Amino acid sequence: MAETGAHSVAGNELTVEDLLSFPALQLRLLAGEGGLRRAVSWAHVSELDDPTPWLLGAEMIMTTGLAVPRTAARQRAYLERLDDAGVCALALSAQLRVPPLHKAFFAAAEERNMPVLEIPLAVPFVAVAQEVAAAVQEDSRQRLGAQLQVFGALRWLASENLDTATLFRRLERLSGYDVYLCTPQGRPLLPGVPAPDPGVIPASADAPPTIPGGFVLPVLAPGGPAGFLIAFAREGARPAGLAVVQHIATVAALQLAIVRTERETLRREGAETLAELLQDVVDPAVARRRLQRHSIEGPTALLVVRGVSEDALLRSLDGQPYLLLGRGEDRYVLGSPELQGAIAAMPGVAAGMSRPVPPGEPLRVAQREALWAASNAAESGRPLVVYGDDGTGRWLPDDPAVLAALVEHVLGEVIRYDAAHNSQMLPSVRTWMERDRRGDDAAAALHIHPNTLAYRLRRFAEITGRDLSSTAAFAEVWLALRAAAQLGSG
Repeated sequence: MAETGAHSVAGNELTVEDLLSFPALQLRLLAGEGGLRRAVSWAHVSELDDPTPWLLGAEMIMTTGLAVPRTAARQRAYLERLDDAGVCALALSAQLRVPPLHKAFFAAAEERNMPVLEIPLAVPFVAVAQEVAAAVQEDSRQRLGAQLQVFGALRWLASENLDTATLFRRLERLSGYDVYLCTPQGRPLLPGVPAPDPGVIPASADAPPTIPGGFVLPVLAPGGPAGFLIAFAREGARPAGLAVVQHIATVAALQLAIVRTERETLRREGAETLAELLQDVVDPAVARRRLQRHSIEGPTALLVVRGVSEDALLRSLDGQPYLLLGRGEDRYVLGSPELQGAIAAMPGVAAGMSRPVPPGEPLRVAQREALWAASNAAESGRPLVVYGDDGTGRWLPDDPAVLAALVEHVLGEVIRYDAAHNSQMLPSVRTWMERDRRGDDAAAALHIHPNTLAYRLRRFAEITGRDLSSTAAFAEVWLALRAAAQLGSG
């Protein structure tokens, strides 16, 4: 059938070629390229073998494949029947019930310039119908204007330096949708943009984009989707369609990349500041200004965190101001003392926290306190120990030389014996003391038999000359063990 009548193109009518250019629809041309300029008046679903009695012309017929016959002759007749009735294109849903298509079917499509399209499974028929309806309705000029303004969001970012909340409020006004952003776990994805009700978050980024009242689309990032954009049509507004929502998702991905870059820059600057504070090479006034840039004001505390990955720590502290520095297996965190709650709740963590320090002050003493507390947490099995909660600490001097002399005087012989014989006498005594001299508990923590522990306690007394059943000897050994821990050698 020649391209006449319903197949002609007049003025600015929507064409099959236009539909193929819509990125949100993801249509693919299978055959009939010569008919791409056919006008489209409507898109309709039909699973009838012969829907022609109910057609007016220029419709695009969509089918899951139930309407498509299985034999070559009947497939050709089906396509010719649609073309004779003025159908502008036939759209088949991928991966559903479309039978194997024969060469005769494709030959008829090419002979008649009848476009045959494929709709991906992720795009519901209603989304195609909505896009067609939106493109041909009388207010299409308004919709186009909204689309063009939304597409200008990248220019706003460059020229107006909008914050995230202001940017998305403007996108909401122009698009006619209420916009929500979240991570796959339902947490807010960008500052200033609310997270949706968890019930609308899809289980997979491959889920269909249409949901009741709006759309849900993945927000892409390097390594995979970072989350989802959910858009609900606002009551009384004129929503601009899936294509505009898809562009807003692209803007969200770009804004997320900007925010992540800014955060990474701040994190690096924070790590440098924290390293300088630990080395006491930065002026306190300069340090305070840097801390304010990271929204850290008021008393701070230094925490040494062990037993968890940096990614897990970042997730735990998300949204809170802090500085972070990695040193070997330890993570140093400087921030409000209130950070201890989030850190202590992490599975498998062993962390120590210093006493509060005025903002910007050197951290050498706080570092010793946090290291001692972290070692104490690891040894005792507690998730977090705060320096000063253990009354022993107040009786120990801050002078490392004095602490080292105490350790050598009380524990030196045992330390050398352990090193020479690859034994675990000192850790065994420390574990026994930390568990309030409960032999069975200490042996279980050390993974040894209680008799082995008893032997090590006797050998300790023989080598040091200190009977641990004596209160005076016990106190002296306990203080020496705390001093060793404070020096980081216990």
